[in-house]
Amino acid sequence: MDMQAIPVGTAIAIVSTAVAISVGLFFWFFRRGHVSHPNHLPPVPEVPGVPVLGNLLQLKEKKPYMTFTKWAETYGPIYSIRTGATSMVVISSNAIAKEALVTRFSSISTRKLSKALEVLTANKTMVAMSDYNDYHKTVKRHILTAVLGPNTQKKHRVHRDIMMENLSKELHTFVQNSPQQEVNLRKIFQSELFGLAMRQTMGKDVESIYVEDLGTTMNRDEIFQVLVVDPMMGAIEVDWRDFFPYLKWVPNRKFENTIQQMYTRREAVMKALIQEHRKRIASGENLNSYIDYLLSEAQTLTEKQLLMSLWEPIIESSDTTMVTTEWAMYELAKNPKIQDHLYREIQRVCGSDKITEENLGQLPYLSAIFHETLRRHGPVPIIPLRYVHEDTELGGYHVPAGTEIAVNIYGCNMEKAVWENPEEWNPERFVAEGVQSLDLQRTMAFGGGKRVCAGSLQAMLTACIGIGRMVQEFEWKLKDEAAQEDVNTLGLTTQKLHPLLAIISPRK
Repeated sequence: MDMQAIPVGTAIAIVSTAVAISVGLFFWFFRRGHVSHPNHLPPVPEVPGVPVLGNLLQLKEKKPYMTFTKWAETYGPIYSIRTGATSMVVISSNAIAKEALVTRFSSISTRKLSKALEVLTANKTMVAMSDYNDYHKTVKRHILTAVLGPNTQKKHRVHRDIMMENLSKELHTFVQNSPQQEVNLRKIFQSELFGLAMRQTMGKDVESIYVEDLGTTMNRDEIFQVLVVDPMMGAIEVDWRDFFPYLKWVPNRKFENTIQQMYTRREAVMKALIQEHRKRIASGENLNSYIDYLLSEAQTLTEKQLLMSLWEPIIESSDTTMVTTEWAMYELAKNPKIQDHLYREIQRVCGSDKITEENLGQLPYLSAIFHETLRRHGPVPIIPLRYVHEDTELGGYHVPAGTEIAVNIYGCNMEKAVWENPEEWNPERFVAEGVQSLDLQRTMAFGGGKRVCAGSLQAMLTACIGIGRMVQEFEWKLKDEAAQEDVNTLGLTTQKLHPLLAIISPRK
């Protein structure tokens, strides 16, 4: 370029800009190596990435917890990554996770949701995904009082007993009609869990319903698809604008239409269910259900808040407990010695009587199997993202406000410093520790601190009795070696990619 052909003012501007950029880059590199914070703590170690995209290209799979765990082996139990324009701190350590969830809770109690979750949760209008505020405390109190709390669990005991009897009948009927054929446990168990969720939430199970907003009658399977399956799959849909908020004005029609359709259909079905049960209640028929409680005691809730409050226990009861139970039965079918050990323990305690919830305190090996399955196949591998709204400290590092926090529960439960041979499913590790049946925090599968999962007690009761009944009444075997190596997962939770198919034989 001929500088003599450029006006002096323009030349000065070009030179000034170049100098400014050079100085800016110098200080940027200087600060990366010499960050000074008011608390004099070092910054969190960074995983190298590329400009603009950061580490996004390294997270193309929808199983980030696996990548996070591998990185922890290189960069340590706490490190930071860049996801486009956002900085995220990833924690894969039990000790640091508890620090984040309990000690530093006040500075990182806010949720950070993807666009998909923002839409599907009606902008955080549910306990699990709301910020820790007055609304969260109110709706959590409602759900504990009427559905998930210890006292209410006693009232809902009849629903769980019905579920277990139905499960037993379904399995015995299958064996009679299809001897030596593989049973699809997921199909049966998930259907019974959905029935349990509907009885607790709406007062009774549902076979079909006319959905006025959609102009169609839906059967039970279609209702389950709309209320449970579609939202779980939609929750992992990626909107690239999540990583570049300054480009949120750019349309992403395919994504928007997909998620909005899921939201609209879910809302239509829930409205139809609520309308039907409002008519029941108006007729004078009252049941021990969440909707009866909310319509009577939570009249300050808006229609949308009511809808979301009723939907939440349906989706949460129907999925994560199924994931845990299916993995436990897979491991027991794969390990006949462990299965036999459990069977002998149940026989010793229960004799010819059916296992009940009163027996759980006397069945430490069943408790160990439950806890080890939560550790090795935890249904929620990453706690929903938190947002740091004020500067804080984690693991001896400075974490600035504006950072996202990802607690990698899977990585915590694979931590070699805490768990011996963590890749191995070995219930004996919990027998050795003497873990009691109600100690639900050991693996952090239910989170921790003030935001610990409200449904942990019900999950434990349902999964343990389900596992116990199935082993008490049947011997479980996998058909071949290929089935024994089937450990791939799918979806927001760590659901098995392929349903458990097992050959079951009634016990004599």
